[in-house]
Amino acid sequence: MYNASCSVLQTVIKEGKCAQRGEENKAYDDMTSFESVFVLHIMIQILGITNDLCQALQRKSQDILNAMHLVSNTKILIQKLRDDGWENLLQQLLLFCNNHDIEVPNMEIHYIYGRGRFRQPKDRVTNLHYFRYDVFIAVIDSQLHELDFRFNDEMIELLSLSSSLDPKRKFQNFTADDIYKLVSKFYPHPQLDSLKSISDLCRWLAETEKGEIYYLIDRLVRLVLTLPVSTATAERAFSAMKLIKTALRNHMEDDYLTDSLIVYVEKGISKEFDIDSIIDEFASKKIADHC
Repeated sequence: MYNASCSVLQTVIKEGKCAQRGEENKAYDDMTSFESVFVLHIMIQILGITNDLCQALQRKSQDILNAMHLVSNTKILIQKLRDDGWENLLQQLLLFCNNHDIEVPNMEIHYIYGRGRFRQPKDRVTNLHYFRYDVFIAVIDSQLHELDFRFNDEMIELLSLSSSLDPKRKFQNFTADDIYKLVSKFYPHPQLDSLKSISDLCRWLAETEKGEIYYLIDRLVRLVLTLPVSTATAERAFSAMKLIKTALRNHMEDDYLTDSLIVYVEKGISKEFDIDSIIDEFASKKIADHC
């Protein structure tokens, strides 16, 4: 890619118009300078480390825990590049410059800022100090600072705890302890501190009309409260129906047994029925059928 870009610039310099030649000649000089090549090599190193993290964060289907692990690993690898990557980078850079006939400055002399007639010494530092500390270390520190700013320890903990609410694989990562810690640390609510039971929570949702906003939570709470009662009622009803398990019961149809069970369970409603009116209703239907 580098050779192709240089070849295109050289072609434009030779065959292009005068206005283009000046601009392309400057672009070619910048591209073939040691500083530009040095910056490109730093970019290759850093982008190679952060590529996996960038790809993970851009996916439509996010895996929060995996992304947080990649953030931590990326920080470690960038820090390792800062501490131990200079010598390897310098060797690769010198080899590249030798292969492409790029002039390598003497690292022991003072760094000169700019090119041409306006060259000025920069703070009396050597080329080695400038390229290693003012460029290499400074760029890496900037990347680490950006990662720490966007993904600090508190943010990573928040996202990691939130992964318990991820519906993937039927809430495989769900743990009650993580939910409790998530709510108590990141979403404290003074009014909820006084609630001692699920019944209190259900009452609070109704009084504050929060149940209309968080209707799924309200429905879940009501289901949790009614399920034990409904289960016990159903068990008592089925136990009572065993009393009519006779020879006649064995020849009953399922619909008849179901109707009998409904009448037994809904005793309050069935007591209001008038037996005589029911008999008259069926008698009138029988007469109508014969007519």
